[in-house]
Amino acid sequence: MSCESKSQNTTVTVKGRHIYVNDVQYIIKGICYHPVPKGSGNQRDFGNLTQDLALMKEAGINTIRVYAPIEEKEVLDEIDKAGIKVIIGFGYNQGGKNDIVSGTFIDYINTYKNHNAILMWELGNEYNYHPEWFDGQIKNWYKAMNDAANLIHQNDKSHPVTTAHGDLPDTLALTMSPNIDVWGMNVYRSVRPETIFKEWKEVSDKPMYLSETGADSYMQVANEGYEQGVNEKAQADATEIILKATFDGQDICSGVTLFSFTDGWWKAGNNDVQDTGGTAPNSTGVPFDGSPNEEYWGIVDIDRNKKEVFSVVKSIYRNVNKSDN
Repeated sequence: MSCESKSQNTTVTVKGRHIYVNDVQYIIKGICYHPVPKGSGNQRDFGNLTQDLALMKEAGINTIRVYAPIEEKEVLDEIDKAGIKVIIGFGYNQGGKNDIVSGTFIDYINTYKNHNAILMWELGNEYNYHPEWFDGQIKNWYKAMNDAANLIHQNDKSHPVTTAHGDLPDTLALTMSPNIDVWGMNVYRSVRPETIFKEWKEVSDKPMYLSETGADSYMQVANEGYEQGVNEKAQADATEIILKATFDGQDICSGVTLFSFTDGWWKAGNNDVQDTGGTAPNSTGVPFDGSPNEEYWGIVDIDRNKKEVFSVVKSIYRNVNKSDN
């Protein structure tokens, strides 16, 4: 099965602390993308893809991060046609469907490794917070991840392997995972993501990027001058500070996939209404209230209406390294 697009095949490489696409340094101006319609229990649906890609292009987004493989070639084709790259995530145990434990993830990679939309292959999302998934021993995950990365390298020489680690990897993670080419980090340190850049520089010379960061648009309590309740200004202000700090650190950080594109009504309760609340690991650093209201993280709402934060993302993304990406 040929999955090549009409344009020239893309080669993604890593040199020093940076990512290169066809030998041009690539800065990720990205978004996490998991579109779930109202009333659906975490069933991803690409029915709004054309509209979503238009909004992404308007915002200057050049990269999408997805949490599970996209199996529809036509979806990848449309993303590629929009000039956007994709970071494809693989879970450890997904019932034998494109997952790591069964080894079926490599079948997906061999099917789509020549597709121009692919930027990187991602193994796991914040698994370091869940040793209980690995018989209480997180080293079991690091071994599985490193072995999977090695298998990818044997099958695909054109795309780096990454992971989405919860905050800064510790010594165990780094020493057990030499086959990870680029470290993604989900960082929720209020509006100070840049604090992790110095820490990373001291422990590794590999590229890193922020696989998740951002703010929600609901204040659980009034704080720092922001009123309790739905508060798009709090989200916009926090995101502006976070993104500016991120792109000021390009000597260390290769960019960001902001969390997230659209609100997710499935995450905290009733699937057909927008609930407050929800839980997330290591989330006390969520600006400005330390509360991850899980259904309010989109830069657009579930009906694709732009929130205040959309214009912030657009202004920053469209002016980052304008001549390069």
